[in-house]
Amino acid sequence: MRPERSVPPFAIDLTRFGRRSVTSFYSNLVTRPTGRAVRMGVESQLAELVEERQLCVSILDFSQVGVIDYSCADEIVAKLLLRYAGESRPSQVYFLVSGLQEHQEDAVEAVLERHSLLAVGEDAARGYHLLGPCDPFQRACWAALVLRRIASAHDLAEDVRIPDGVAGTILGSLVAKRVAVELPDGRVCGLPALVGK
Repeated sequence: MRPERSVPPFAIDLTRFGRRSVTSFYSNLVTRPTGRAVRMGVESQLAELVEERQLCVSILDFSQVGVIDYSCADEIVAKLLLRYAGESRPSQVYFLVSGLQEHQEDAVEAVLERHSLLAVGEDAARGYHLLGPCDPFQRACWAALVLRRIASAHDLAEDVRIPDGVAGTILGSLVAKRVAVELPDGRVCGLPALVGK
């Protein structure tokens, strides 16, 4: 099953904004001013794009990044997620984090933990997975949701073998953390299904 309409993903090569914004930038994202410049470039591009689309999935591509430190991860990943998480968000943008290497993931995980945020990560070894603080039941429901693409609480309760009410609460938390989207019929899809993957 697929959502009624998929959303073409909008890939953002993070090194491009750094090169344009910071003269000493190569492929490393270090220092808070560098992270701020990259984030502002991403937000500017999203503001232009959202005029054309109501819903947007943005892929933050780290595949060309050598090093990312904690302050840059905080400025780019955490602050972008926070900006588009609340009711006052400028538009319906969701984020996928792609191409993180193991040594980069530590900084990203640390800032997600600090802000109690979740993100969807994608890499060749693990496919789509959750980044950030979550319990084993949330991870199990997420994995089942990715496999099903679209699911109700009852579907996931059967897959994970938990009560419907618990599955519904977990699905609600995944939607609230913006790693899944509630469809008009009340079912939920994970971000990979939203972009047709």
